[in-house]
Amino acid sequence: MSTSVRLIDDAPLTRFHKKLTVFSSGGPFIDGYALSIIGIALITMTPALDLGPKEIGMVGAASLVGIFFGGGVFGWVTDKVGRHTMYILDLIALAVFSILSAFSTDIWQLVLWRFLLGVAIGADYPIATSLLAEFLPRKHRGRLLGATFVVWAIGAAAAFAVGFAMRGVGPDAWRWMLASPAIFAIITLLFRLGTPESPRWLLSRGRVDEARTVIKKVYGNDYDVNSLGEDEDTGKRAATFTDIFNKKFWRHTLFVSIFWTAQVIPLFAVYTFAPELLASFGLDGDANLYGGSLLISLLFVVGGIPGLWLVERIGRRKLLLWTFGIIVLALAAPAFIPGVGPKTLFTALAIFALASGASSFLEVVYPNELFPTEIRATAVGFGTAVSRVGSAASTYLMPVAIISFGASGALLIGAGISLVGLIATFILAPETANRSLADISGDGNKKHTKPHGKTTETTVKGTLV
Repeated sequence: MSTSVRLIDDAPLTRFHKKLTVFSSGGPFIDGYALSIIGIALITMTPALDLGPKEIGMVGAASLVGIFFGGGVFGWVTDKVGRHTMYILDLIALAVFSILSAFSTDIWQLVLWRFLLGVAIGADYPIATSLLAEFLPRKHRGRLLGATFVVWAIGAAAAFAVGFAMRGVGPDAWRWMLASPAIFAIITLLFRLGTPESPRWLLSRGRVDEARTVIKKVYGNDYDVNSLGEDEDTGKRAATFTDIFNKKFWRHTLFVSIFWTAQVIPLFAVYTFAPELLASFGLDGDANLYGGSLLISLLFVVGGIPGLWLVERIGRRKLLLWTFGIIVLALAAPAFIPGVGPKTLFTALAIFALASGASSFLEVVYPNELFPTEIRATAVGFGTAVSRVGSAASTYLMPVAIISFGASGALLIGAGISLVGLIATFILAPETANRSLADISGDGNKKHTKPHGKTTETTVKGTLV
């Protein structure tokens, strides 16, 4: 490839990229909404189904276990059959299982449908983020990929708002809450129709002519398959699931698995049982339980604003180190304050929410940048799956932890887990900011990853094709 070739990694940001970011954000929004609405639904569901602490933990953990299987299996499937097909089918499954959850008549039906809903949620992580990452220019990749996950927090906040609005519906309010994610799934499905297949994935499968067609339709005639910075014979290299553990990528896989797990264990425990956690602080009444939960979820969103600004300025690694450090201090502090009160505990939780919101989106940025096209979705799916083992266990045990160790003790456990994430990041995390995907993964010739000439003169189409 000559130095005159314009790289897609250096292409200008267009309307197409922005629309694809919005459409890809639908999955994380539904994820945040569906996983958080269960915390509010439990208020009316618990007496309706006569649930005890263990049954409550099972309901809370069911979808997280489902995400483990969905991410682990369908990330690999997405690398095999393509991003576009899975991009559509996944949303149909989200809608169907949300509606079926609402018709549950006993605990085991509910656990089953929430598990399958989790499978669909887990599948969307590698599907949507891989597709988006493979289209985005490198200067904007971290921010726009990250924005899709900040939308996760917006979905969670929306769940608490909907739950607060529906609290007076009656004893069956939980059924309406569990069915409501289907509305957002159908809307997202309609928007996603017509999205093109990733040209990087097509090239990785040896489908060069199809990749060329997509590139020229989306970016214009000044771009071709060599604009991807990858070799045209990529499809000749057989990729398998085990490639993410080979000597080239095992450190990346280990890093992603540890830091992602350390982030989501306290995050999902807080989101799923926010009302119960606040009640353990000594807070009660609708204003404190619903309103306090909504406020915490909004702070996750607020934290994402500086995070998205910092991710391209100070880089991924520094952002992750700083936020892990703040979280460790915030969650550990109450355990060392004699007679700690509700205000201090709530403040610690608020600081945690801000810091977590500022970096949790790196869960989709890092794995999409660290692995090549042939195994990108597999790696994202594996990271999703491993992280949900811990989050499912913590969600199941959270009610027990609150009872056994009290509020400050439960937060201290979260601090210890976050410390593991901090150490792993310090030892294993590379910096990927402002580098081409081919360069980071070592999948292309590194001498072609620097900008070549001006890109602002090139016309790029602004509609989804």
